[in-house]
Amino acid sequence: MRIGEAARAAGVSPRALRFYEDEGLIQPGRCANGYRDYCRFTIDRVLVIRSLQDSGLPIPLIRELMPDATVPAAPDSVVPSPELRRRIEAYRDRLDARITALVARRAALDDLLSRGFGA
Repeated sequence: MRIGEAARAAGVSPRALRFYEDEGLIQPGRCANGYRDYCRFTIDRVLVIRSLQDSGLPIPLIRELMPDATVPAAPDSVVPSPELRRRIEAYRDRLDARITALVARRAALDDLLSRGFGA
């Protein structure tokens, strides 16, 4: 299928499909005229990539988790190595620290506003 149809099937934009290809996450086939040709395998892989992104993983970690763009991937078949798991956990811990800092900033702003600042 061509890029527009593949984008609709995967629930992403054509630009996202090109980005995933540029990042080495997918490798669509090519038609004789040079157009990209997306098969069901590639759409399924995009769905897994989106699921991982929705879980908060950045593209570099997803690329390490799914290094071969020609291998099928189901959400439950993507298992990190122990080292990659540690790196994903470290990324999660950094997110937790950022969340804690943002919550503290919001509380400080709430306190400032509750005291009538700027009113």
